[in-house]
Amino acid sequence: MHHLDYEIRPPAAALAGVVESFWRLQTGAAVDRPIRLLPDGRLDVLFAYSRTEPLHATLMGLGTEAEQVTLAAETVMYAVSLRLPAAEYLLHTKVADIVNGVQALPPGFWGITAADLADFNQFCTTLNATLPTLLSPSMDPRKQRLFARIYATDGALPVHELAAEAGWSSRQINRYFQEYFGVSLKTYCAILRFRASFPQLKAGRLFPEQDFTDQAHFIREVRKFAGARPKDLARNEDDRFIQFSAWPPL
Repeated sequence: MHHLDYEIRPPAAALAGVVESFWRLQTGAAVDRPIRLLPDGRLDVLFAYSRTEPLHATLMGLGTEAEQVTLAAETVMYAVSLRLPAAEYLLHTKVADIVNGVQALPPGFWGITAADLADFNQFCTTLNATLPTLLSPSMDPRKQRLFARIYATDGALPVHELAAEAGWSSRQINRYFQEYFGVSLKTYCAILRFRASFPQLKAGRLFPEQDFTDQAHFIREVRKFAGARPKDLARNEDDRFIQFSAWPPL
């Protein structure tokens, strides 16, 4: 990515159900950089500082639309990208009220200090050791089955099939999703399908491959979540779609 240093690591196996990845982002530019954040189906705990801001921690809720933001010059950001079960079983909180928003976290959250943001290996090692101690001892088996299928299929299955496989009614699932995450299961699956199209778009393939009804449906969904047409997202001028730039190609 232009003027951005980016690195990503998987979590320890014990965290795989709630943590998707650890990542580090650092700007080398001397000026602020405009970027567009895309919905990607994740919650993010961010630890960051810049030339003008001291270390601070924030929790980023689910995104349902593209957001134009400015990445400050000389930003150092370390983060933990979370799967949805982390809200209930790791963070022990609901995130419905921060859809398309953020929440400030207390200083020293998860024991992370400025020193931990000097060494990505140390950051990952620290959290791989700390986070398992914060996990609830057990997860509702219905939720385990539900999330396993959602993530294994990148949101491709309809709600009624997911409900049947989880042994949980569609109405109860949607009540849970709205209460904890602020979106319906159908919307969340649509976001995951959109995200799953990143590698194919990076490869220049501008047709649907993730269970979209047709080309028009694909274009409509990309425009809804990215605020841009598939060909514009694929072109990604100046790496302004930051998650798209960081996503590994096929």
